[in-house]
Amino acid sequence: MGEAAVIALLSGGVGGSRFAAGLYDLVGQELTVIVNTADDEVIYGLHISPDVDTVLYTLSGIGDWERGWGVAGDTFRCNEALGRLGRDNWFRIGDADLATNLLRTELLNSGWRLSEVTELLARRLGIRCRVIPMTDSRVRTTVVTSHGPMTFQEYFVKHRAEPEVLRIVVERSQDERPAPGVVEAIEGSGFLFVAPSNPILSIRPILETRGVLDAVRSSGAVKVAVSPIVGGRALRGPADRLMRAFGMEPSAYGVARYYAELFGLDGFVVDRADASLSSRIESELGVRVYVTDTIMADRSEARRLAEEVLRFAGTLR
Repeated sequence: MGEAAVIALLSGGVGGSRFAAGLYDLVGQELTVIVNTADDEVIYGLHISPDVDTVLYTLSGIGDWERGWGVAGDTFRCNEALGRLGRDNWFRIGDADLATNLLRTELLNSGWRLSEVTELLARRLGIRCRVIPMTDSRVRTTVVTSHGPMTFQEYFVKHRAEPEVLRIVVERSQDERPAPGVVEAIEGSGFLFVAPSNPILSIRPILETRGVLDAVRSSGAVKVAVSPIVGGRALRGPADRLMRAFGMEPSAYGVARYYAELFGLDGFVVDRADASLSSRIESELGVRVYVTDTIMADRSEARRLAEEVLRFAGTLR
């Protein structure tokens, strides 16, 4: 890959980490992954960064691909002991995963920035590309549901995303700014990809970080998004239900329209289950569509999808 083909990826959740791994296997250090941190939470006194850690573990090869989060083969003895001691332990942190969160919290408490901690963790895990949290500032997501307001982790993990969502409130500090390298990666990329992540809970918070959406809009990169919706449903998580709650069509078309209207798309990748939507996306939104199998059951499938998306993006330059 030449200099003009440097890739920036906006990522969150399981789908984002898997697509990132596929790209990483192909382009290595020419990839920069910009990761959602609106799901971060303090649990058991520890700063938890679920999306960041899922990307780090998946890229490094130690992640649990089948489960989609945590470290493969991890044990949960500490978590189980918390339960025996009477602590509400619905948020499960594996013992190896605990080490990551202990170190992150220790370094943050000693004055490190989240981006600095993430860079250190990536280096220690042998990752050659850049992984950058969207901001070093604290971002807090409150999900207002039919059962009352709750943190994102309470909604998603404790209540299994079952309550009806009425609205989502994302609190940000007034002096928030993108983490160092975020805007530069977007402005310097030849390809700007949006991973198959939840457009509302994972991608929107990145774009709403001060200065990021403007950078995306003005970037000269080829912009391609991969749909997280397959056959009208999200493979993981509540993306389809949230889209419906926010008045968006819960389909690949709805995702394409959201991104096309927000910052402009050159290309959009849909699963074969949604091939019938291709002509509608192209004619109504003016976005080129590529149809393929988007389900990444293992790393080789992620690599195959990334290769196809790269090839497609190359035709749009």
